[in-house]
Amino acid sequence: MGIKTVLAYSGGLDTSVILKWLQTERDCNVIAFAADIGQKEELGGLPRKAKKTGAIKCVVSDLREEFARDFIFPMLRAGAIYEDRYLLGTSIARPLIAKEQVRIARAENAEAVSHGATGKGNDQVRFELTYAALAPELRVIAPWREWDLGSRAELLQFAKKHGIPTPVTSAKPYSSDRNLFHISYEGGVLESPWNGYKEDMFLISVSPEKAPNKPTVIEIGFKAGNPVTLDGKKYSPYEIIDRLNAIGGRNGVGRADVVENRVTGMKSRGVYETPGGTILHEARLALESITLDAEVANIRRELMPRYSRMIYAGYWFAPERILLQSLFDEAAAAVNGVVRLKLYKGNVMVMGRKSNNSLYAENISTFERGSMYDHADATGFIRLNALRLKIRGKLSRNERRK
Repeated sequence: MGIKTVLAYSGGLDTSVILKWLQTERDCNVIAFAADIGQKEELGGLPRKAKKTGAIKCVVSDLREEFARDFIFPMLRAGAIYEDRYLLGTSIARPLIAKEQVRIARAENAEAVSHGATGKGNDQVRFELTYAALAPELRVIAPWREWDLGSRAELLQFAKKHGIPTPVTSAKPYSSDRNLFHISYEGGVLESPWNGYKEDMFLISVSPEKAPNKPTVIEIGFKAGNPVTLDGKKYSPYEIIDRLNAIGGRNGVGRADVVENRVTGMKSRGVYETPGGTILHEARLALESITLDAEVANIRRELMPRYSRMIYAGYWFAPERILLQSLFDEAAAAVNGVVRLKLYKGNVMVMGRKSNNSLYAENISTFERGSMYDHADATGFIRLNALRLKIRGKLSRNERRK
């Protein structure tokens, strides 16, 4: 009797080989699982392909709204950016995929789960930390850390031996991963940080040079830190990100070329397209500038890098991430209002922001005479804050005289 195993399956070369390897080398009865998280791929043919490769069953789950609502939106409320550049598009998808994989494993009375992440990358950590948090009783089978297939040539040879179709082409000399929030490109010609890339690599954005000569102006409405309207019309979490991807992509917004530090200790280069996420990040910053208390904003900025590292390293379901999320969500409760943005040739420019709970008071900030602020009040404030500097300066001058 074989081990019933749920495999995170995409239908590509790696997971197709893994499916057959689990069946032939580990005596597994494999249930293939594919998640629709907005990658815009036709997933209807996956069950047939999986069963043809040896799966006893294939489950395709539509997770698009859950991904946007319960994973992307909380991350946006925290303003998460990893190492100043990366908006965490791949990182945030893995915990959801693993969560659904665990649900299927329990529903199917499976004993094990498996994934196609390599032993050098971050995804193995993200998948397995989620398994550990949600289903510690499940056995984890990580083929890339167990088998002796060490190269793509060996995978192709294994596939040929077992009659697995391998439509490999040299026209795509890199690997890519797509979901609702972004597309990543890694490996191949991109492994050298000095190498450029061809324009036809990108799927959802035009180059800024080819973007329209006329700017696009949009308005995004927020409630408790979440985007809820676009140009006055309400959309679901998935719909608003999907629409912003299209609008941002047409205007060349959201490209990033990043060298990042992996969890496994090495540096890696990734090129990313995150048009909707880039727009939402800028819009939220603009609205927070008038709705967040200054010290609340400072605390949030101090904690955000730590929160981002948690997501990058796979700790979405860890208690420390959940604790920080409650803090960020409390702060985000005040982030309500509308932001007007101009998109032009790769740039996102804030043109206006307004909120019913704005802390920006024109009668105080104005250079004209105001009713709530007396310029003379600043004298005592400056004297008190300068006192320690005066003492230090006087001491230094006396030391120099000796």
